[in-house]
Amino acid sequence: MNLRGLDLNLLVILDALLDEAHVSRAADRLNLSQPAASAALQRCRHLFRDELLERGRGTMRLTPKAEALRAPLKSLLVEIGDLVDPEEQSLVDLRQTLRLSMADYPAILVTGPLQSALQSSAPGIDLIIQPWHGAEVAASALIAGTTDIAISVFSGADDDIHQQDLLTEHYVIALRAGHPAIEGFDLDSWLAFPHILVSGKGEARSPLDTELARIGRTRRIGLVLPSFGLVPPLLQGSDMIAMLPSRIVADRQDLISLPVPIPVAGFPLQLGWHRRRTKDTGLRHVADLLADLLK
Repeated sequence: MNLRGLDLNLLVILDALLDEAHVSRAADRLNLSQPAASAALQRCRHLFRDELLERGRGTMRLTPKAEALRAPLKSLLVEIGDLVDPEEQSLVDLRQTLRLSMADYPAILVTGPLQSALQSSAPGIDLIIQPWHGAEVAASALIAGTTDIAISVFSGADDDIHQQDLLTEHYVIALRAGHPAIEGFDLDSWLAFPHILVSGKGEARSPLDTELARIGRTRRIGLVLPSFGLVPPLLQGSDMIAMLPSRIVADRQDLISLPVPIPVAGFPLQLGWHRRRTKDTGLRHVADLLADLLK
């Protein structure tokens, strides 16, 4: 192929088209007109000898070749940027939007402090906290370039993802002050009251119920919620009990935390970002702040 005829700006437009799977949204993202983005798509189709974007039912979808192009295209654009403009920008002068993917825990813990820290250190960095769809989706999004930073459990993730251990969390039993189960708290008193279960999928059963079944016990699930952040106010006004990550209740004066009456495994958290972003000053700064917040 004769590279002298290749317009690198075309690859920038293609990157946006593949991210958005929508010509108008890609045009808006790049401050282009819709006809200009459409013309660029036609040129890309000719260049790669593939439709790249195909029309579906009321939407457009990426062809298999387009999906295969996404990660290497992003890596190439980063490398070109590093080659042309290797100088690191001052954090104060950065203007950047970063997309973060994490479950509501740890989002509850870090979102406010992270935003506050950025106001003083890098006020031009904007954040998008993306909906959480699980660890596998988060890892795939880092590779595809649709997520910039993720906090998750990355066991077995792609080698291209930089992984940094943050913490190992353990569970505690949370209940209101003055709860009748507190005095002489044990397995029987724990199971005597209805429990709040947090499930992003709305499931009324968790691995804890499997552990209880092994010892011939069950619990009543009185309420299922999608977010840990909804739990504390409901504990304050009722006799319900919840098993929560310890940091959710660590600094609360209105709730009592007690050890779980049976052995329950904790879980690790890692910080992840794609290695092609190693020289991204803004990303590395946000990653460092997150690591400090979750020590």
